[in-house]
Order: sequence, then C-alpha cells, then structure tokens
Amino acid sequence: MSLAKLAKRTAQVARGVQDGIRQAFRGKVAATQSGEPIQRVQVQGLADETLQDVEQLQQFGFTSHAPTGSEMIVLPLGGDTTHGIVIASEHGSFRVKNLQGGEVAVYDQSGSSIVLKQGRLIEMDCDNLVIRASQKVRIDSPLVEASAQVLAKGQITGQNGLAISGGEGGDAVRIEGSLKTTGDVVAGDISVQQHTHPGDSGGTTGAAQ
Repeated sequence: MSLAKLAKRTAQVARGVQDGIRQAFRGKVAATQSGEPIQRVQVQGLADETLQDVEQLQQFGFTSHAPTGSEMIVLPLGGDTTHGIVIASEHGSFRVKNLQGGEVAVYDQSGSSIVLKQGRLIEMDCDNLVIRASQKVRIDSPLVEASAQVLAKGQITGQNGLAISGGEGGDAVRIEGSLKTTGDVVAGDISVQQHTHPGDSGGTTGAAQ
C-alpha cells in the first residue's frame, strides 16, 4: 500500500472514531434530584433525547438547584453519552444582569441576590434575612445604621453611653414599664436626687431621699 493510500485510510479510520465520540452538547433540565450526595438531573437533549440521572458536578462549598428549563452543558466522559456529566448551567430569565466589570452576584429564582459591587460594596436584596449564630454575631464597624425600627427581644447592653434624638413627631424616648438606675436622672436642669421644694414653713426642703 502506498503512503498516499495509507494516509487516506488512516484519515478515514480517524473520522470514524471521531464520529463515534460524542462532544459536549447543550440540554435543558427536566427534573432534579437534590437529595443525593452528588446532585443528579434529567436532561432533555437533542431531538427529544432524554438523559436520566446525569451527575451535576459543582464547586466545593457552592451548590444550586437550577429551575426546570435551565440550560445545561453535558460533557460525555470518553465520548460516551451514558457517562455524561453536567459542567455548567444557566437560566437567562433569572440571572442578575448589567453587572460591571469585576462584579460578582449570587442569586436565586425568587429574585433574592447578593452582589459584590465595585468600590468594596456588598449589596443584599431580599424580603427576610435570618442569621443563625449559636454563640454571637460581631460587627466590627464605627457605625451601624438602620433606616427604620430596631427590635430586640433580649437585654440591650451598652458600654459607652447612649445618645437618642427625636425624629419627626412623637417622643424621643418612650418607656412602658418601670425604670431603674443606680445613678441620678436629670430632666432639663432638674436632678431627681438633688432637687428641692419650697418648705411648708418657708425655705426649702432637703434633697430627695
């Protein structure tokens, strides 16, 4: 056999082998089993092709349950469709859009999101935020600001004083229940402990006891 014929035959064999090896392809999520050690999905492939129990590999420390209809990339290991794995997923309807260069977002189907924005700003958007910490939560910042009411169901302890100013309408401070203090209380210029009253026989009474 001449070299030309050998080269042609080799090329034909190579094409035949390549045709038998499936490349990565796109599909859509039909169902998800998120309770498994490795999440598995049912994928609708090409021409009504359905792949069952396809492993969806995700980065350690991060996991997501993509909604039905999400786009996925399936990589057949060794070119074998029956040994495919999902290596990427996307759903354009819910993705956080218009990020600036270098920004990162974590989001879900309901619209909740955490966006790491330019300028060292982290923006969280949700209806309810729950933090569960069995020991304590520490915020190391010169200022903590709330735009509305703050409710504490336990004791509030302050170690460096307390300053309260009134807003628009209403009292600056309203206390329902008794107030106990180990020091004096001054209202305006009047001291609870040191103030006096005119005496019945002239003069003034002594300080409060």
